[in-house]
Amino acid sequence: MNRSKINNKEIPGAEYGVDSRYASKKEKTADGKALMEARLKRMKNLSDEQIITAKLLQLKLKMEEFIKNPVEENQNFFTDFLKLYIDTIYNKRVHFAKDINITPVSLSQVLNNHREPKEEFILRLMIHSEKTYAKICDFHKKTWFQVYFHEKIYDTMSNQSKWRPQVEKHVNISRLIKPS
Repeated sequence: MNRSKINNKEIPGAEYGVDSRYASKKEKTADGKALMEARLKRMKNLSDEQIITAKLLQLKLKMEEFIKNPVEENQNFFTDFLKLYIDTIYNKRVHFAKDINITPVSLSQVLNNHREPKEEFILRLMIHSEKTYAKICDFHKKTWFQVYFHEKIYDTMSNQSKWRPQVEKHVNISRLIKPS
């Protein structure tokens, strides 16, 4: 059957996006298995460079999506993205630490959320990412900062019940401004 000649009225449920090509669940499962086998066969022929490139593109898109949307759960997105970035490029994290001239202990503390990354760390990460993505795609230099501060803003605002009472004790308003 030629798909270009089929219109939505000939296929029941097509106007609702229902796939009715299969007469049984068995046919649908068999077709799904065949598709997966074809995908796996194709993936086996990819070079390491192609796999790394695909993973880096996927990471970039995830980071951009995270920046655009509000954070919905309390998670360490910055360190999760950083781990993905490092593990995609390097076999051992110590090599990344060497490349950005920090100690492996410092990197481990950042990755395990025992220490906040210093500005210098994020600046080096920014430059490293720019150079890594240079031949792959456009990677905006502010992306790592945006991810980091997007997460920090969410954490601060969602944890007001913890910090606000103590901080509020130190805030006085000596002059109230009245609306006109």
